[in-house]
Amino acid sequence: MRISLPAALKSFFDEQVTDRGYGSCSAYIRELIRHDQDRQQLRTLLLEGGESAPAATADAAYFEALRAGVRGSREE
Repeated sequence: MRISLPAALKSFFDEQVTDRGYGSCSAYIRELIRHDQDRQQLRTLLLEGGESAPAATADAAYFEALRAGVRGSREE
């Protein structure tokens, strides 16, 4: 696969590979693709959640129960 970049983007790309400690240009590209996949998956999940019926009322008691559950799991 060949990718052509304008000079400014090429410079930025090279800086990212060097400054972020990637072993190769391919490693940086793979990470960018993985991040994009994650972003798309999150968007899909958010849209599905937004279209679904509410499972519980998210009021103060709901959030306090979540906090209590988290505090309880830390003590185990």
